Amino acid sequence: MSKMSELDRVLRELKKCGESLVCIAEELAEVLSGSGEKKEAVEKPGKKESAGKASGQEEQGPEKQYSLTEVRALLAEKSRAGFTAQVRELLAKHGADKLSGIDPSEYAALVADVEVL
Repeated sequence: MSKMSELDRVLRELKKCGESLVCIAEELAEVLSGSGEKKEAVEKPGKKESAGKASGQEEQGPEKQYSLTEVRALLAEKSRAGFTAQVRELLAKHGADKLSGIDPSEYAALVADVEVL
């Protein structure tokens, strides 16, 4: 019985690794397709705003603009923590079966939903 439980644990870890590799492959495909320049323009303002959040200025400024990379990292973290099914449900709630199918304007709402998990 212990061999079966260990095999189950190893299979779950392997699945998580595979999901992470798929996320990395999707991100690389987007960068190589030429959309990488747009992401950099979005990331820089987001970094400045995150500094404002740390100093308590979150309510005063506009809503944070999340990059695909930031959202993907958060989703991967939650998935590794055992919330894979819930992450998939949230993606479906926002109109896609994977992150690359979601409109960047919905990233903030998606992050808000994911942070509740």
